[in-house]
Amino acid sequence: MRILHLVSEKTWRGGEQQVAYLIEELDKQGVTNLVACRQHSAFHTYCQQQQLPHLALPFANEFDVVTALRVKAYSKQNKVDLMHVHSGHSHAISVLSHVLGNTLPIILSRRVDFPVKNNLLSRLKYNYKGIKRVVCVSDKIKEVVSASLKHPELCVTVHSGVDLSRFANSKKDGKLHREFNLPPSAPLIGNVSAIAPHKDYYTFVDTAELVLKQHPEAFFFIVGDGPLREEIKAYVQQKKLQQSFVFTGFRNNVPQLMPELDVMLVTSETEGLGTTILDAFACQVPVVATKAGGIPEIVRNEDTGLLAPVKSPAILAEKVHQVLTNAALRSTIIQGASKLLQEFSKENTALRTLAVYKEVLQQV
Repeated sequence: MRILHLVSEKTWRGGEQQVAYLIEELDKQGVTNLVACRQHSAFHTYCQQQQLPHLALPFANEFDVVTALRVKAYSKQNKVDLMHVHSGHSHAISVLSHVLGNTLPIILSRRVDFPVKNNLLSRLKYNYKGIKRVVCVSDKIKEVVSASLKHPELCVTVHSGVDLSRFANSKKDGKLHREFNLPPSAPLIGNVSAIAPHKDYYTFVDTAELVLKQHPEAFFFIVGDGPLREEIKAYVQQKKLQQSFVFTGFRNNVPQLMPELDVMLVTSETEGLGTTILDAFACQVPVVATKAGGIPEIVRNEDTGLLAPVKSPAILAEKVHQVLTNAALRSTIIQGASKLLQEFSKENTALRTLAVYKEVLQQV
């Protein structure tokens, strides 16, 4: 089986990590993986480093005929069996390539829980005849996307997975306390994600403000970077909380940093699934999160974590307080999360995706 993965994003976020995991595991199953990626992107660099067969393309816009024609030619040249497209631009290019004569079946991955836009182009793109499956990373996304499809039965759920081996040696050793010269007993509460609008870091800061009234010794870590970094920093300063906040910027040593947290606090407004939550599970860090998107499929209240409504800082703060003060509850949710985690390995994700490929190819 020969699969062409289309990856059009410039940066490396959770979606790109999932594609990398998928390729790695499919390779172990004897699948030949090829990549069409954006030139000079993070994934282009990854393909070069891993010596993956790839074609670097402009992905200039959704109507980039040159990119679409080159995808068609590359598919024919390499005798590809199907295209798996992993983002919005990739989706558009795959459809355009198909219109221009690339007759390969298309598998579309959907990782965000935003509704499909209600315009003619989006409706045509999602209902295009060449798309044989829409693989959603959570049941919530499947529900949202299905509402826009003429054939909702094409939607399937394949949950994202994590590399459990990355966390095999993860342990709490005071690294963050030492690096930032914090008192050894200070509780650390944080999130590891892009500082982007849908992560709703305003609610994170509002929650911190309330937690600090009960736990003035606590520190809040925002691990990551993104378009709203300076805006959120300004909001922290506006509330005069800068002494209790640490912005680490992007870090590539999450397995070493995550165990340092006493609570993982996720305040997202929308979320496909939330694989950083699975990272926290792997590091035995208790999670307090909003009921956004697919999060409740992994954070089950008082079993694998604690849940609160979206944009509810008072409730989130109370849940953080419970985790910090109730040892029995903390132990229960850590044990529950560790048990659930075994279902969400990158190996399982790849095997379920491979089953989708086989089903589609049998029907062609």
